[in-house]
Amino acid sequence: MTRWYDRLWAAFIFFTRLPLWRWHQPPQACYKTVVEHWPLTGWLTGGLMAATLWVGSQCLPYLVAVILAVAVRLLVTGALHEDGLADFLDGFGGGGHDRERILAIMKDSHIGTYGVLGLTFYELLLVAVLYSMPPTLAALTVLAATPYARMVTAQLIMMMPYARREEEAKNQTVYRKMQWPAAVSLAVQGLLPMVAYIWWTGTNWELLIFMPCLTMYLLYLLIWHQLRGYTGDCMGAVCLLVELTVYVVVCAQ
Repeated sequence: MTRWYDRLWAAFIFFTRLPLWRWHQPPQACYKTVVEHWPLTGWLTGGLMAATLWVGSQCLPYLVAVILAVAVRLLVTGALHEDGLADFLDGFGGGGHDRERILAIMKDSHIGTYGVLGLTFYELLLVAVLYSMPPTLAALTVLAATPYARMVTAQLIMMMPYARREEEAKNQTVYRKMQWPAAVSLAVQGLLPMVAYIWWTGTNWELLIFMPCLTMYLLYLLIWHQLRGYTGDCMGAVCLLVELTVYVVVCAQ
């Protein structure tokens, strides 16, 4: 039986590049539950990104502050999700309709044309939508969008099985299905910042809640059609695209 603080510690070790493992290394079984605390790690990574953006905007040109904020997130997360997005785009772009080929391409550590172009477009669009918002609104949106996107994306592990065998997983770990206490905790982690954001800013809550979920569902249909299951790369790609949807919705209002 793993302890709750071991599972939480494992999530921060897994989803960030902070050297937390130097102080404590949780049991390996705890890494099967990291998705259950994924939004909470987003409080940290999103908080650091938002702080960099807002503080930077007070003393630097705003565009520079936005780019620095994105760079801080990449450093703190080790570009974990961006790596997943690149592999996802390479696999689905170059694998055709061959399931095994898609999985093989995604597991390959080399980045291809689809990955390079997709990452470039994603980062440019991310900087553009954040730059289009006033600094305070942009920082608050990052604080809300980061945990919310992780909560929405976490539903994939409940909607379909893992696409590979456990021993073929990149990190040798397959996430466990969530029981109702973990699902409630996940919802609180992801929804609390978003509800506070909607109340504070008065943003159209229907679009802000619905559109990211629609993005997740459309990507789920694509992944299920091609792979009949998720991978870690799929999770990372969906997370970034769901988060980007939040920014685009706010930008469009």
